[in-house]
Amino acid sequence: MSLKQVPLHHIHQQLGAKIVPFAGFEMPVRYSSDLDEHHTVRNGVGVFDVSHMGEFIVKGDDALALIQRVSANDASTLFDGKVQYSYLPNGRGGIVDDLLVYRISETEYMLVVNASNIEKDWNWINQYVRDTDNLTLVNVSDDMCLFAVQGPMAAKALESLTAADLEMTYYTFEKTDFAGMANVIVSATGYTGAGGFEIYVSNHQAETVWNAIMEAGAPYGIKPIGLGARDTLRLEMGYNLYGNDITDDTSPIEAGLGWVTKFTHDFVDADVLKQQKEQGVARKLVGFTMIDRGIPRGHYALCDADGHTIGEVTSGTQSPTLGKGVGLGYVPTALSKPGTEIFVNVRDRLLKAEVVKPPFVRR
Repeated sequence: MSLKQVPLHHIHQQLGAKIVPFAGFEMPVRYSSDLDEHHTVRNGVGVFDVSHMGEFIVKGDDALALIQRVSANDASTLFDGKVQYSYLPNGRGGIVDDLLVYRISETEYMLVVNASNIEKDWNWINQYVRDTDNLTLVNVSDDMCLFAVQGPMAAKALESLTAADLEMTYYTFEKTDFAGMANVIVSATGYTGAGGFEIYVSNHQAETVWNAIMEAGAPYGIKPIGLGARDTLRLEMGYNLYGNDITDDTSPIEAGLGWVTKFTHDFVDADVLKQQKEQGVARKLVGFTMIDRGIPRGHYALCDADGHTIGEVTSGTQSPTLGKGVGLGYVPTALSKPGTEIFVNVRDRLLKAEVVKPPFVRR
């Protein structure tokens, strides 16, 4: 299958980005170095083109009922301009995908899903659309671009481009004029833990908006940032990555998603997940930091002091901020308490690590 390109692919080539295959797209993984780009976002401001992400619009009187049917969080608590993190249970105790739910109005929502799961999610949700439902479900993924302007200087960098109040509360958004373009969604969300915004625009607006962001952010040292730094930034916060830390075969309760599993409504897998939450699970996803020098990588074995395998690393890296290895992985519940000593098998060497509660780097 041929790889897709984001609409601003030519700009990333001009900027000298290293382009790699990712989630069915040709994506910029870095422009300079992962380390430089990581620190740029953590300490200043950077912009990611994450237009590979998927967006579905759900409209109609039964829009909320559909979302409540397929997602575990309680979307009835949303109000206009509010965003919610949630996930789609898969009917057998696992996770189809994690996603964001945007309430645009009482009868209109936007679902933002992972790029690798666009077709899968679309097909899954459509299974639950009934002929009697008063709604329309539209996949607008190919018509929209998404720029994540992240870092402590993000608001300063963007304030000249919009009349919107950028002191907005975390996980809220506004549909507003931005860089001279109408109906742009400016959302106080992101995947870095560094603060900032995600900007949703139509494809025809994308180049103008990208250039305006780069120009307005220049006095604040804005730089384009690739997927390499996006991964180290999200991992420092302990954010799950679908396909690594959560999958169709991982329980959301095991993965620590009980906080977005609300039994105030009936949804796919509600009974089995409620039982898991009440009775407990055999393993849990934990964060850990390395005590010995070494970098944990995905699929490295997690072991006890005797060298017995107890789980595996699902995500791991050298934290640029902390200067030591950090990771996520599943371990038996009895070994999931913060402060517990575990070991990572790095090239047949057992290196000591400690279970800690993410985030590894505080906001």
